[in-house]
Amino acid sequence: MYLARRQQMPCLGLPSHPSLEDICQLFPLNVQMYTWPECVIHAPGQTVKPCFLTQDMALPLMGGQVSSSDSFPSLPGTMNMNWMSALCPQLWGVPIHHLSIPGSHDTMTYCLNKKPSISHDQSWLLQLLDKVLPCITRSVVMKWSATQTLNVTEQLDAGVQYLDLRIAHMLEGSKRNLHFMHLVYTTALVEDTLTEVSDWLEQHPREVVIVVCRNFEGMTEGLHEYLEDDGTVSRQGELWPRIPYWWGDQVKPEELVHYLEHMKSGGRPGGLFVAGINLTENLAYILLCPSESLKTMTLPSLPYLSRWVQEQCPGPGTQCTNIIVGDFIGTDAFI
Repeated sequence: MYLARRQQMPCLGLPSHPSLEDICQLFPLNVQMYTWPECVIHAPGQTVKPCFLTQDMALPLMGGQVSSSDSFPSLPGTMNMNWMSALCPQLWGVPIHHLSIPGSHDTMTYCLNKKPSISHDQSWLLQLLDKVLPCITRSVVMKWSATQTLNVTEQLDAGVQYLDLRIAHMLEGSKRNLHFMHLVYTTALVEDTLTEVSDWLEQHPREVVIVVCRNFEGMTEGLHEYLEDDGTVSRQGELWPRIPYWWGDQVKPEELVHYLEHMKSGGRPGGLFVAGINLTENLAYILLCPSESLKTMTLPSLPYLSRWVQEQCPGPGTQCTNIIVGDFIGTDAFI
């Protein structure tokens, strides 16, 4: 992968739960890649394979709260693209998994392409409808697949530091052109997008971006090696713990918050983990509300979900949160 080729990361000397200070002492002002092994999401049959891109940096504290006895000031909301570098130096000794990190769910769905066929891993019924009634089927699919309106640079400028990238190779595409997907494929290519993230990091040299790559539809062993720069990512997997993803799979925001609170009651994982505040449609809802879309379903609920986010505290406590991801970044005060 392009970013992996730029500079390989040393495999020794990093604690299992590093703080900002640990990372910055080990790595200079260059784009770096850290990797995790395959991670389990709290949804049947789904896994995540993330990597961590960083430069000399610090991390945001969402809402300006901590659960320990220390007290750190909150950040002004007008400096989102550089808010990591504006953090209090005291945070540099705090482990990354004890900080709040905002992210976007299905980051690349702002550029879905309705011209190619439906993703080949979808149900046989959806594949059949796409062949028999392509115009109607793809119109409906597009309405319920788009989770973001800002492009990747705009999301980073808004303060997002966790990108959810679902990678796929189209059967109709060229040999090594990798796209992103969510029911349908994107117009954007993986290599171009990672280059865009790299360029953003070079312009913001004290920021952090966590890039999660998953799904890998249609990927052969050769394409995995191409993406991972001849296996470099796989060989460094032991450096990072697994990252659970709390996905509620709920239509109503109240039920989603209930799910998240239930997950919190069981205690937070020991390392990095994600809480998703993204609502999920089901077939019954789509049939009952044919004129709606994921956006019209989500936007009225964002104030309620944002209030839940503002109530959360990062830190080592059992009820603390870490990475929180949402849909339609920029349409509400989520970050």
